[in-house]
Amino acid sequence: MDVVAEDLEIPWGLDFLPDGTALVGERDSGRILAIESSPDGSTASPEEAYVVEDVDPAGDGGLLGLAVSPEYDEDSTVYAYYTTEADNRVVAIDLEAGSEPEPVLTGIPAGTDRNGGALAFGPDGFLWAAAGDAGTAERAQDDRSLGGKILRFDTEGEPAEDNPDPESPVYSMGHRNVHGLAWTPDGDLYATEFGADLADEVNLIEPGANYGWPLYEGLGGAEDYRDPVATWEPFEASCGDAVFAEATLVTACLRGQRLWVIEFEAGGGVVGEPQPALAGQFGRLRSIAMGPDGMLWVTTSNRDDRCVAGRGCTAHESDDRILRFATAYAVEGRV
Repeated sequence: MDVVAEDLEIPWGLDFLPDGTALVGERDSGRILAIESSPDGSTASPEEAYVVEDVDPAGDGGLLGLAVSPEYDEDSTVYAYYTTEADNRVVAIDLEAGSEPEPVLTGIPAGTDRNGGALAFGPDGFLWAAAGDAGTAERAQDDRSLGGKILRFDTEGEPAEDNPDPESPVYSMGHRNVHGLAWTPDGDLYATEFGADLADEVNLIEPGANYGWPLYEGLGGAEDYRDPVATWEPFEASCGDAVFAEATLVTACLRGQRLWVIEFEAGGGVVGEPQPALAGQFGRLRSIAMGPDGMLWVTTSNRDDRCVAGRGCTAHESDDRILRFATAYAVEGRV
């Protein structure tokens, strides 16, 4: 393990430019930082690349997901999901021009809690965004609201033509607060989701499916609702971002202060029980990504209000940090 960066303020979004430079967004400040890598694997100190000026960091809102354009070498564009005083929105940012963010999808419900915020390009080339219910659970079952949904759309904000409703960006519904989107090598999408009191979840996301919130939480939903493939009690999970390393899902957890590792077999079945890794070693873990160097990059979140308020975690003197692990160590370094 090595420390890529330290003394950050609540790093959240994490992605990589084609040349290997890491981009990380600070939730409250709205800063997007660039961390350059050398051929020998060493990294430079973070440099400010952009500041999103109209971020509203109330509660758990702020600058959330980041997704680098697949055509970055041509368009120098990064997409961001963030909270304003009016809504959550997805915007396009031209890092070279330094111009104001260009709205792509607006009007996603916002609140001081449960803003979702995961953002990624899927293997299909579309943007995928996870919208929380923003503190109003009924939104997750409301067809007219974007809250409590997973959304799929193009870079102009138009719904994907083969969405369940081709006129809507909604791909799935019945979500409380999805924080992680991860695809298997075969293209199946899994999402990590914060529950309320009973269970945090990992769900296989299918078009048009309803995942039950707020009618159901965890296992045991009715026939019309999809059960998760894995659950934990919130005290040992509250998992944020997630990534696949081959057929292994690794998710970084806040309240649980660990990675959870889930092995999948061909066809999508879970092999055995989820296994914890690195429990309690680095405090609250939030974002995780597979770097172009073949390493797992993980951010801590030990300076947010939930830690500062004394909820069972302590900030290291150099937090928040970005840590880098050999994949085998992170997956096999279990307790």
